Amino acid sequence: MTPSSPLSSTTIELAPSYKLPIAIAILAILLLLVSPWLGGAIALFGLFLMFQAGTLRLQFTDTALDIYRGENLIRHFPYQDWENWEIFWFNVPILFYFKEVKSIHFLPIIFDPKLLKSCLEQRFPKRTASS
Repeated sequence: MTPSSPLSSTTIELAPSYKLPIAIAILAILLLLVSPWLGGAIALFGLFLMFQAGTLRLQFTDTALDIYRGENLIRHFPYQDWENWEIFWFNVPILFYFKEVKSIHFLPIIFDPKLLKSCLEQRFPKRTASS
């Protein structure tokens, strides 16, 4: 957990994770042997995810999930608008999904998945069927 500033001790910034982009790059190398076009397309996607992991920052504040590129806030997702969330295949995490009242979002797991799950459970606990 990394506080974003001394004044905001409850803001948590997720560290990047390069596991998914590296796995996609390895898959691309294998696919290059079978299909150069498909392998090349997958390799470009892996490079794109690697770039995103290095440049995007997710911050969990008391009221919202904020996404930054460098110092610029590019998206603000208040928890009050959230309906639910899911991390697909947590043992091999590849995709984070969350639904707001008016939209749904899918993000590749290019951040620390354990800290992501911990922050989600803390900031927006899943509702049980009986809730």
